[in-house]
Amino acid sequence: METSASLELAKHTLLLIGTVLVAGSASGLLARLLRIPDVAVLLLVGIFLGPEILGVIQVKADSAINQLLLIFGSSYILFDGGASVRLKVLKQVWLTVVLISTVGVLITAAITGLAAYYIFGLPFIVALLLGTVIASTDPATLVPVFKQIHIKPRVAQTVMSESAFNDAMGAILTFTILGIAMGTGEFSIGSAALDLVKQTVFGIAIGGALGYLAAMLIAHERFSFLAEYAPVVTLMAVIGAYMGADGLQASGFMAVFVFGIMLGNQDALGFKVSKKDSAQLEDFILTTSLIMRMFIFILLGSQVNFALMGEYAIGGAALVTIFMLIARPATVFLCTLPDTKAKWGFNERLFMCWTRETGVIPGALAGMLLGMKAPHAEMIASVTFIAILMTILIQATTTKWLAQKLDLLE
Repeated sequence: METSASLELAKHTLLLIGTVLVAGSASGLLARLLRIPDVAVLLLVGIFLGPEILGVIQVKADSAINQLLLIFGSSYILFDGGASVRLKVLKQVWLTVVLISTVGVLITAAITGLAAYYIFGLPFIVALLLGTVIASTDPATLVPVFKQIHIKPRVAQTVMSESAFNDAMGAILTFTILGIAMGTGEFSIGSAALDLVKQTVFGIAIGGALGYLAAMLIAHERFSFLAEYAPVVTLMAVIGAYMGADGLQASGFMAVFVFGIMLGNQDALGFKVSKKDSAQLEDFILTTSLIMRMFIFILLGSQVNFALMGEYAIGGAALVTIFMLIARPATVFLCTLPDTKAKWGFNERLFMCWTRETGVIPGALAGMLLGMKAPHAEMIASVTFIAILMTILIQATTTKWLAQKLDLLE
């Protein structure tokens, strides 16, 4: 019986993989015809195939396979985004990235929390908890959008870097506020700041060390004995960077992003790769990222609970509108103002106001709150999914149009 059960589970998993790949390929073709980023189509296809409509895909949010795909998929997509960031560009905008991924999360959370307090009539600490859950941007959504739409480098790389670095701030803030809401903790600016510094330093150190080591083993003149295994090295290092950082209670996503930056800037590190080897590695990364994107957004769409969302649909839509049109613009303009070196133009700021999709990371935080039976967790999860749907379907699909209007296409 045990063997039979294992065999059925294996068949079910294999069928799931095949279904996602077929649906994902069809979604990609449709997205190309519609000339929109494929994440929006993948999300809609996932909703259509999920238990709410056809019931073809039924994977619970807290299942091991879903968590595995979310963690590895998001990590690899983030690594791909890091590999496309250039250090010379990052040097020009580093202050904006630091401010918007730390202070910016606080500004967004505060404005959104205040709006939730008045819209839903929640206790203020619970309203603030909702604001912190959806305050951070999502790299798994933004990176694919910017890989498909060629925005001017410093704008695209600033937004991608922000999405990689602000998940640590978002998670720290969420669980700090959660402790107060559940009566198990007290807010301390010192401890929160110390935790953020720890996560940042360890995340950057682990990602940087593994990135340098991987670049050396792939492209060093004497030690490049793993040059033929470069794709395997990226897989091992992405897993190692995430798990190493997570084991030290640092940001795994920050570690894999920095690893990607190191590997994508091998020339700046003094390593040289042949055009042939570079093209082969790039093809592998693009293909793997595409597959991970299919799984993440189709599964995310399949887990949308319309019954849960229905109760808070109007209030949630109003809150997300404030979140998109007031909280984000305030965050961008306040955080770019001190960075006089970057010399941000109004059009660039306006574009960054619009590109802040909510996705996997806020969805995962909302799922954790449900599992921990946090106060008003179902309402928070409901509004989080409304934010995911609205930002991806509205903002991601209009990114190219807005960039064209603002003259920011490369």
